Order: sequence, then structure tokens, then C-alpha cells
Amino acid sequence: MGPRAWALLFVLCGTIFLEGIDVAMLAVAIPSIRSDLGLPTDTAAWVMSAYVLGYAGFTLLGGRAADLLGRRRMFLTWLTVFLAFSGLGGFATEGWTLIVARFVTGVAAAFMTPAALSLITTSYAEGPQRNKALLIFAGTAAGGFSLGLVIGGLLTQLGWRWVFFAPVLLAGALLMAAVRLIPAQPTGTGKPRTGEPRSTEARTGKPRDPGKGRPRRRTEGFDLLGAVTAAGAMLLAAYAVIRLEHGLDGWWLTATTAAAATALLVVFVAVERRTATPLVRLGIFREGSVVRADLGALLFVGAFFGFQFVLTLYLQELRGWSSLQTAIALVALGCDAILAPTLTPRLVTRFGHGRVILGGFVLAIVAYGLFLPVGMDWSYAAMFPTLIIAGTAFALAYGPLTIAATDGVAESEQGLASGLLNTFTQFGSAVGISAVTAVYGFASQGAAAGPDPDPEATLSAFRAALVVPVVMVTLGALLSSFGLGRRPEPTAQAAAPAAAATGAAPGEAPEAAVVATPGLSGLPANRAPQDPS
Repeated sequence: MGPRAWALLFVLCGTIFLEGIDVAMLAVAIPSIRSDLGLPTDTAAWVMSAYVLGYAGFTLLGGRAADLLGRRRMFLTWLTVFLAFSGLGGFATEGWTLIVARFVTGVAAAFMTPAALSLITTSYAEGPQRNKALLIFAGTAAGGFSLGLVIGGLLTQLGWRWVFFAPVLLAGALLMAAVRLIPAQPTGTGKPRTGEPRSTEARTGKPRDPGKGRPRRRTEGFDLLGAVTAAGAMLLAAYAVIRLEHGLDGWWLTATTAAAATALLVVFVAVERRTATPLVRLGIFREGSVVRADLGALLFVGAFFGFQFVLTLYLQELRGWSSLQTAIALVALGCDAILAPTLTPRLVTRFGHGRVILGGFVLAIVAYGLFLPVGMDWSYAAMFPTLIIAGTAFALAYGPLTIAATDGVAESEQGLASGLLNTFTQFGSAVGISAVTAVYGFASQGAAAGPDPDPEATLSAFRAALVVPVVMVTLGALLSSFGLGRRPEPTAQAAAPAAAATGAAPGEAPEAAVVATPGLSGLPANRAPQDPS
């Protein structure tokens, strides 16, 4: 890849880094925010939950909007919204202002992140180049969260408002760079802009397939009813998942919300079956590799966040570690930021992403299993093997899952595929945290509850909650063993003409090869500007 291609990747990865540190820093700062503003417990909880609700509720719509309304437009617009409402949170003096700011910031991330991911999958050639870009993207996401814990601890010492202002500065820098680096759609004059690739017709002399490799024309209409029912169903489902952490307390509200979400989902499916221009082509759910990758991501991310949540409670509530000590201890989990772009691409090239994903799940089972017998006075050295193995597992599984979730999907549906992946990962994190919280609540009833809980009973409750991540990654390993990421190879007869026409190596899928034309230096120039600006 050339310098401009690396610069574009840097900006797009900076977005997921921004989203990661934003969540992590706030998690560390919540106790200080609650104390300074005098927030009740439920309001403080909603400051965190509002973001998850907005993100999970709109990420499916956000992914499809990138396909239909333009990836560049969606990315730039919602990065601006993210910047503005993060700044609003820094000026908040009341709990409701923080909740509104976090909800809108979550909605902005729901549109911004799938747009960034689909810009990668449509700007880099399918195959080793795209895989490398996606693995770097995944590693950056994990690195952002891990570093965000430490940065959040440091900034909170200066004042919790810096936890909101720091993302504003980073988002502003990314926005200025993105305006220059993300290519716009060529004009309709028949001549490409300076430095942009030629059209398919100009390159090949043949008419282009109008149904392939580009978003729908906006004149085809927008599925407004589908958008409303999808957003409503996702919002209700996200709220129902968040409420799982309350266990049987208010179970009727949880059950009612889940039932309403299911009903809206049924309506959404009925709408999509009947509309001429559906928001979501339901046939994408018949693509086994995509569905298995999304479910695998839900289980893996859910287990990871659930384990990290229990570990944080163990270190702070039972061991009495400070938030900064805890954040520094968890930095070992961030080894995936180094391994994902260095080790994982080599393994994927040699073994294929399906086997690497399975290896990541197996390592995660080992990591979480090693922590099950955690003791009252375990040293950091005793915890370190779990942390480093869990970080390595994340490096092996998460990036390849991203590849599997978008591999082979038509370019015109890359935003949809990215939105589905983000939807599943957000629900995964919410399910993981809610499930471990619910199990801990059930296990801690009695001796571990009350104003003066028994430490041994509390430790026993932590051990019970730690079973949840082990179960989730075990299910993920079983799922990934059923051919996740395996795609049928093209026959030699089918591949040869495409290879000859595109310059691909023999045996390489035609989709993976592109004609490098003058344009975005180092990028497959016929990929980048496929969406409207």
C-alpha cells in the first residue's frame, strides 16, 4: 500500500480507536462523575447504558444508511455529531444532560463505525490487502479500549470533564484529515476527477453490471417503515438485555420489553418481505458464513467484556485496588493491539481465518478457565497468564471474525454487513455484562449481600459469574468448528479468465483482484469511490 492508502487507513482506524477510548475512559470516570454531580445510582447507571442503547439500537440502520446514502457522507456527518455531543457531555451539570449526550453519542457511533468499516472493505482489494487492513482495524479497536482505561484514570485525576473533552480534540483532528483523504464520488461528467480511478467502462470497454459494486440510487426510494421498525425493535431489544442485570427484580418489565421487541421484529421482517427496496435484504441471513461470524462475534465479545467486568469488580471491590491500579493491570489485555496487525495476518494467510478464529476461541476457554479458581489474595503474577492469553485470543479471533462477516458480500451491501457485525458485537457486550451481573446477583444473595458482606461469599459469587464467559466462548468454539469462514474456491476454469483479465494470481477469486489504475496512491483505485459523497 502507498502512503495515501496508509493515511486513509490511519484515519479510519483512528475512528474505532476514538470509540474505544471514549467508552473505556467513561467507565473509569463514572465514580468521580457521580460524586461531583451528586447523581443517584440509577442515573449514574444510565449514563453508561444510554450509550449502549443508542449504539445497539441504531447500528443496523447506520450500516445500511452508509450503503444507500453514501459512506463518506455518513462518516463525516456522524463524526461531527460525535464530536459535538461529546463536548456537550463535558459541560454537563445535571444527570439528564449527560444521559442525552451519551445516547446521541452512541447513535453517532452507530452510524460512524459501520461507515468506517465499509469504507475499508470497499477501499482495499479483497484478499491479503483487505485482510491486513481489517486486522489492523480490529487491533486498533482493542488497543483503544485498553489504553482508554489508563488514559481515563489519568484524566480523571485532572478532572472528569477531560474524559469528554479529550475525544473532542481527537475527533476534530480525524475530521480534518478525513475530509481530505476519503475520496468523493466521481462527477457525472464522464471524466474522473484528478487522481481518481477511471470507470469500469473506461477500463474494460464493457458496460458495467448496474447491480454490482455500488449503492442503490436514491431515486429508488428509502424504506422508511423498515427503518422505523428496525430501530424500534433494536432499541427495545437492547433495553431488555440491559435489564437482565436486574435478575428477577422487575422481571415483568424485562419480559414485556422483550415481547415488544419480538413483535416489532416480526413486523420488520414482514415489511422487508413486501417492500420493493428493503432496508435489509433478508437473503443475507441465508449466507451461513456471515451469520456464523456475527454470532461468533456476539459470543466472543460478550465473554470478553463479561470477564473484564467481573475482573474489575474483583480487583476494586474485593481487593481494594484503585481505578488507576486496575487500569494499569488490565493493560496486559491490550497485547492484541500489537499481535493483531503483526502475528494474525501471517496466521490467516497460512491457515485461513476459520482455523485462526477457532484457535482464538480455544485460547479464550483456556484463559477464562484458568481464572475460575481465583483466590482472595492472588498476586498479579498469578493473574498475568489469564490476561496475556485472553489478549492473544482476542487478537486471533476478533479480526478474522470481521473478515468472515464481510468476506464475499457484495460491495453494495458492505455497509449492511458492517452494521450487522456491529449490532451483534454491541449486543454481545451488553449480554455478557448483564449475564455476569445477573449471575453474581443470584450467587451473592444472603451472606454476600448487605452492608457488611462476607468476603468469602463475595469471592464465591465472583467465581460463579466467571462461569458465564467460559460457557460463551465454549459455545463460540463449537459454532466456529462448523466451517466458519470457509468459502468455496472458484474452479480453475472459472478463475482463469478472471485472473487473465484482472492480473490475479491463478486460483485467486476474481473478486479479490482489481485493476490498479491511477488514483488513490496504493489503493485499488476502482474500489474507493463506489459510494455517493
